[in-house]
Amino acid sequence: MGAAHAFWLAGRQATGTDTFEVTSPWDGRTVATVSVPTDAQTEEAVAAAYAVREDFAATPAHVRAAALDHVSRRLAERTEEIARLISAENGKPIKWARGEVGRAVSVFRFAAEEARRFNGGEAQRLDTDAGGQGRLALTRRFPKGVVLGIAPFNFPLNLCAHKVAPAIAAGAPIILKPAPATPLSGLILGELLAETDLPAGSWSILPVPNDRMAELVQDERLPVISFTGSEKVGYAIMDSVPRKHCTLELGGNGAAVVLADYASDTDLDWAATRIATFSNYQGGQSCISVQRVIADAAVYDRLLPRIVAAVEAQVTGDPADDATDVGPLVSEDAAQRVESWVSEAVDAGARLLTGGKRDGASYAPTVLTDVPAGTTLSCEEVFGPVLTVQRVDGEAEAFAAVNDSKYGLQAGVFTHDVQVAFRAHRALEVGGVVIGDVPSYRADQMPYGGAKQSGVGREGVRFAMEDYTYERVLVLTGLAL
Repeated sequence: MGAAHAFWLAGRQATGTDTFEVTSPWDGRTVATVSVPTDAQTEEAVAAAYAVREDFAATPAHVRAAALDHVSRRLAERTEEIARLISAENGKPIKWARGEVGRAVSVFRFAAEEARRFNGGEAQRLDTDAGGQGRLALTRRFPKGVVLGIAPFNFPLNLCAHKVAPAIAAGAPIILKPAPATPLSGLILGELLAETDLPAGSWSILPVPNDRMAELVQDERLPVISFTGSEKVGYAIMDSVPRKHCTLELGGNGAAVVLADYASDTDLDWAATRIATFSNYQGGQSCISVQRVIADAAVYDRLLPRIVAAVEAQVTGDPADDATDVGPLVSEDAAQRVESWVSEAVDAGARLLTGGKRDGASYAPTVLTDVPAGTTLSCEEVFGPVLTVQRVDGEAEAFAAVNDSKYGLQAGVFTHDVQVAFRAHRALEVGGVVIGDVPSYRADQMPYGGAKQSGVGREGVRFAMEDYTYERVLVLTGLAL
């Protein structure tokens, strides 16, 4: 992991005058020291990206695709090394970190495939009216300009991949800012991109401190912003640059609905296991982790003890241990916040069934019921290993409970009824509905994003490419159609 990490400025390694330390949330040790770009170096990266934007947009698809394929292969080759790096800087259990590398492998492979087929063009006859006789319209997509990608700490490799890979595939230069707590995974992408033939200036990876981001956000040479993070910061960015294109992937408080027809022992065991796993994976630090279980009264009494048992079976401890399911949160401050929200709910009358204990940055997997409306835990995103369970009567009440939230990222509905599945798809105010499983399922090629306060726009490689580009029509005249 080395003693000092350079950053990537216009495709080459560089160092600044200041550094900061990356520390392990598990034991507080220093994982690495990272160099910080100076203001002048940040300006150089932006200027280089802006200068190369037209040439990069015209780069042959096979060049961009080959570069993306290369990064995908190299990530696969270095899986264990990179997984260990993710686990060290993020505190993520190693088995989940390996899975994250595998997802990033797929993201770059998907992007290579999309680079080859994107922008194929659509021909439209215009002689449907007399004034269009002899005219044909050809529509293609072109990059809007340089992308500013701002990534979070919770998936420090894969969410960087979801900024970088679609931009390269679409021919849009990108300035990537990884999260200050977890910059090393993003910087690894720089090592792999530097092995390719992409034009100098088409990408930079800059671990710029958060307090210096306002200037980058405001820079008119960066017309597209792709941000993943908190609701507060995301909407502050959008409000500050109303004329820019912003894709915001923000928070959620994912609900898993278990309906009355999901009633066999096998059904309930499956639901409880999936709920327990995906309320606690990544320490609950996923926007689509299960935070709320909404169970029909017909199955509630049989489901609840199964959930508690499955949560208590989660193995906590050292993230470097293959057996560990739940590691620490990203910081002790994060764990203290979770602790305070749970305490507030219990003081207001919630029943604590298991967990509720903090040890430094670690917080025990926790289940509560009877959480009063209006408590912070009932309406905000906990972003920790905490699960609430509530009883409802019937489908309509369950769906109303899902929608009783300012967030709308994804929801899971455990049912066998295909008619219910289609009603859920129509009724639930979320960006994605997962039938027969938790809301935490995400395939990296599918459209991913939310409704209400969970953001605007969609990720998923092709959908991000559409966000980074716009349609431009070419009208040909005097043709014998």
